[in-house]
Amino acid sequence: MSKKTALYDKHAQLGAKIVEFAGYMMPIQYSSITEEHMAVRSDAGLFDVTHMGEFKVTGPDALNFINFLTINDCSKLQIGQVQYSAMCYPDGGIVDDLLVYRFPTHFMLVVNAANLQKDFQHIQHYVRANVNLQDQSDDTALLALQGPKAPEILQKLTDTKLDEIKYYWFAQGKAAGFPAIISRTGYTGEIGYELYLAPADAPKVWDALMETGKPYGLKPVGLGARDSLRLEMKYCLYGNDIDKTTNPLEAGLGWITKLNKSDFLGKEALLTVKAAGLQRKLVGFEVEGKAFPRQHYPVYIGGEKVGEVTSGTFSPVLKKGIGLAYLPAKASNVGQELTVLIRDKHIPGMVVETPFVKK
Repeated sequence: MSKKTALYDKHAQLGAKIVEFAGYMMPIQYSSITEEHMAVRSDAGLFDVTHMGEFKVTGPDALNFINFLTINDCSKLQIGQVQYSAMCYPDGGIVDDLLVYRFPTHFMLVVNAANLQKDFQHIQHYVRANVNLQDQSDDTALLALQGPKAPEILQKLTDTKLDEIKYYWFAQGKAAGFPAIISRTGYTGEIGYELYLAPADAPKVWDALMETGKPYGLKPVGLGARDSLRLEMKYCLYGNDIDKTTNPLEAGLGWITKLNKSDFLGKEALLTVKAAGLQRKLVGFEVEGKAFPRQHYPVYIGGEKVGEVTSGTFSPVLKKGIGLAYLPAKASNVGQELTVLIRDKHIPGMVVETPFVKK
């Protein structure tokens, strides 16, 4: 039985195309994916991302425990700061990518919707004395307001000084009069905020944002444009670009993999991978013409199949097909020519610099 978020009725009223995603009935689009995508790039968009999971970690040993679980170094986090990280299995494969929030008395882990149960069980398996783990996902609604005009819109509805919240920091305040964690984060590459709210308050905050944002061109945005926006920035999507068969070094997540910190899950395996040298790398590519790549389409170099597309779409900004794929390390340089098999035709393409869209 699929769950509905606290905003389900809002999506239905707006005529959204709704599908089951990660156990929830979620809006894929309201108007067109391209229109919603461009609204976020030029003005602002409002997303319901309540399907994401939130875990609370408390106890005297919470910091050390999270540092053991994750590949980034959360001992560097100050109170009010957010960190992008990932969890690995002992063999170096990725359990999930996640956000770590440091509060004065606890930590919050924000995980991908499709991995919620798996992640909770994984963390629970390693829970030690002096650590308490709680799943707060059902008690948390999450809105994302993203785009160049997001600060102006939200500032009209909060006393929190938004210009004092730096990128990947957060504040506890109010939005439209309701208690909210206001986080300067997002998955689009644009300036924006994620608002953690009580589910009962979410519809009222949604309405206030939509009303206030009307003169600014604010549009409701579904998961379709969320995917094309993140792909233009080469943000990894679990289940497409990263999973238990990929490690963070080959996925381009070496920047969050702190191999010099004390023991953490997957450290030995990742040190071995690094010492041996990467066999493959996740790269961005674009293709010629109007065709666009999709997940699992085969990728060829010199007539030989070398991999497959992990994520692909038509970029509304670049007006061309873009995608990600793991290529052999020796064939992963910018400028490398390739073809993608799209509807039985080899479409020429090339490895390009990422992010595809420079902000």
